Amino acid sequence: MVCGGFTCSKNALAALNVLYILISFILIGVAAYGRVVAIVTSLTLVGSLITCGVVLFFISLIGLIGAVKHHQVMLFFYMIILFVLFLIQFALACACLAVNTEQKENIAKQGWMMASASTREDVQRNFNCCGYKSPPEKDLNASDPLGFPFCKTSACCSGPEQSDAFCCSGKLSNSSSHDCPCDSCFVKLQNEIYSAFTMTGGVGLFFSFTEIIGVWLAMRYRNQKDPRANPSAFL
Repeated sequence: MVCGGFTCSKNALAALNVLYILISFILIGVAAYGRVVAIVTSLTLVGSLITCGVVLFFISLIGLIGAVKHHQVMLFFYMIILFVLFLIQFALACACLAVNTEQKENIAKQGWMMASASTREDVQRNFNCCGYKSPPEKDLNASDPLGFPFCKTSACCSGPEQSDAFCCSGKLSNSSSHDCPCDSCFVKLQNEIYSAFTMTGGVGLFFSFTEIIGVWLAMRYRNQKDPRANPSAFL
């Protein structure tokens, strides 16, 4: 039977939905990596793409079942939801790619301000940094918008001299202790924050176009007659 036939369309749609399931895991993984690496809870664009990945996973299961059973209702809703998902995912991916440097910095700043004291401490320990952009004394109060807890758990505060610095221990034993030996967390995470947007947007944009293929293939397959069924009826 030629590729435009019923069996070929059925197998192609089933295979495409298996691919969509894999793509959904890629979207979720890449977007989640962007959130974890950036340690910014306000990355709503990245978080929205995670949601798109989850929705794509479930709609792919519906499409797979609909393809195997040639179920008219399931295929109809599959086409509608997949097309809407394409529009949302395409828009979010373009938004991630369109964010400029200043906007990325503002989003990262908002993320730090929204983070809890324990999250800030985890960031400082894991990335060997101290504070968001700089560790002035007035910002050491973790309850301040850009404040942070003492960086005693960071590797940069592990040495005997470094551990006496004010940002590491809060000691004010001498004037030199005011100099913090640690880099700011923004310096350490700047490249990761920027690449999180670029990578997530690029992956989301690339895979969004494959969803149009799914809509077209489902529409074509839905209107074909099953040769094994009653020739005058659709399943």
